[in-house]
Amino acid sequence: MKMDSNKTLDDILGLASTHFKVPRERLTPDDDFFKTLGIDSLQALDLLTKLENHFRVELPDYELQGVTDFRTLAERIQARL
Repeated sequence: MKMDSNKTLDDILGLASTHFKVPRERLTPDDDFFKTLGIDSLQALDLLTKLENHFRVELPDYELQGVTDFRTLAERIQARL
């Protein structure tokens, strides 16, 4: 059964919140996760690995180039579910 996109987005926000110890209510779908989480590209890769494991998907780098907000990230993951 395919997960719905709101659930995917909610899971991503929840995982990001837990992983980077940022209150969940501070994160919104259109946030730039680099700015909101205060992370660099290495930390973003760490988060992506966590998301790939969580959703059991593989996200090729070319699909993530230029992706900086949670909503777009959720769309890319959703497309692979």
